[in-house]
Amino acid sequence: MNTIQHSRRILTSATATALLVALGTLPATARQDPGEAHGRSTASCFCALERVGSQFVACDNLTGNGVPAPAWVPER
Repeated sequence: MNTIQHSRRILTSATATALLVALGTLPATARQDPGEAHGRSTASCFCALERVGSQFVACDNLTGNGVPAPAWVPER
């Protein structure tokens, strides 16, 4: 095998490898998780954020992961 052919094979191989690595490390795109369907669309109804005791509530669902709601949030 001649030196020029060997150099071309190495260059082609290195270029292909670099291209695959570059394409594999593209930045990720962010998008909102659609969540689970509950039989009704949250876009069609609006539920105000309220509190029951010290818990956040919206549409009769506890929200806030147990974090106490501040006093300025209206109480249901």
